[in-house]
Amino acid sequence: MVKRELTARYLFFIMGLFVNAFGISLIIKANLGSSPISSLPYTLSLKFPVTLGQFTLLLNALLIAGQIWLLKKDFKKEQLLQIPVAILFSFFIDCSMTLLGDFAPAGYASQILSLVAGCAILGLGVSIEVIANVVMLSGEAFVKAITLRTGKEFGITKIGFDTTLALLACAASLLLAGTIEGVREGTIIAALIVGLFARFFNRRLGFINKMITFAPDKTPIQPYENNRNHRTDGN
Repeated sequence: MVKRELTARYLFFIMGLFVNAFGISLIIKANLGSSPISSLPYTLSLKFPVTLGQFTLLLNALLIAGQIWLLKKDFKKEQLLQIPVAILFSFFIDCSMTLLGDFAPAGYASQILSLVAGCAILGLGVSIEVIANVVMLSGEAFVKAITLRTGKEFGITKIGFDTTLALLACAASLLLAGTIEGVREGTIIAALIVGLFARFFNRRLGFINKMITFAPDKTPIQPYENNRNHRTDGN
């Protein structure tokens, strides 16, 4: 991969990160729960003076550490790119929450519309990240590390991973507040439809991959990971 193509792909990927973060924030602002992968950071952020983005960064750090533990010598140095990506993603989440400010849809119908809109935006962000094809987010990379060690199918492992995070969020909320907060019907809806939106956009934005693909030169550079063969729903 030539340098200018790699640059274009990373810029496209960064745009996808922001879209992804904005979608997550809009889902949360719908006040019907959060997306599964954000459920634990969001639940904790409700009870501690730490932002959603900061808890998301902590979770991603744990997932990167988990990959190192699982993969050991098979963990490539290039995968450490997940660290700056996690920092940027967490920053984008806090920025998005600030941009949405006091946005609070009135009435259940408005909440559902906001939730679906957030899921669509999140699906778009996931699609952009997949098309960029440079770095996997820590959640997806952790699931891939599990599949490499266990031989389990990626999609099934991802469902188990998301379910585990949602259950941990419920347990943490019960422990801290005596009730379940941050995990509601919106969490289930997001788990079901974000992947559908991502596939929808993948089919319609495929032409962008051709636009940012350049003829090879004398200094080819390879991205550290190919994401296209894995199920990615951004939840």
